[in-house]
Amino acid sequence: MTGYRERASRLDRAVVWSRTVPAHTGPVTVFPDGCMDLIWTEGTLMVAGPDDRAFRAPTARASEFAGIRFAPGTAPTLLGIPAVELLNQRVDLAEIAPSRTTRALVDQVDNAPDRVAALEAIALRFAAENGPADPALTAVVDSLSAGATVAETAAETGMSARMLHRRSLSAFGYGPKMLARVLRFQRALGAVRTGVPAARIAATTGFADQAHLSREFRDLAGCSVRALQMG
Repeated sequence: MTGYRERASRLDRAVVWSRTVPAHTGPVTVFPDGCMDLIWTEGTLMVAGPDDRAFRAPTARASEFAGIRFAPGTAPTLLGIPAVELLNQRVDLAEIAPSRTTRALVDQVDNAPDRVAALEAIALRFAAENGPADPALTAVVDSLSAGATVAETAAETGMSARMLHRRSLSAFGYGPKMLARVLRFQRALGAVRTGVPAARIAATTGFADQAHLSREFRDLAGCSVRALQMG
């Protein structure tokens, strides 16, 4: 039986999680959320970049996973790579960090009695070495999450539209308009999963109407609202 657990991390704006799956578990769909993850699985450390569409994870070959999920805009500073370079990608950490460093980190997690805690310790070390995410970018996420427009967000954070777009590519993997769509989609997805009717979701989560909600779910989730409600 599949088991998934998560908790708030000691690292600000992050959660740590673990997942166990039976052998030959089929593909899993991962919906865009603006986040990036550092994931361990049986001898490998992988970075999952931000997505702008649903990602179909292939059939699992491993049975145990541990990860730390960084809120939008957090991971690029810690890992030293612009988010746009990892858009819709899953890459081995060795492609980002020196291979010797990566091997040592993999061994650290492989041999730990608590792999989630070991992975969290690695992320905290990255944060100590590279510093926290820019507060201005954190403010961008908070503003868009609250439903502000891109123009309102630019004004609130003291950035020009061009600067906001440029900095968003580096921090989030896409521009602020796309980030706003992803965050709105996540607000709606949470309501869908609790059984709220589609018309009410559209009215309360920032969509123009139910047709707009349906289009966004097909674009970002690759399926209809009804399919998720029934699933």
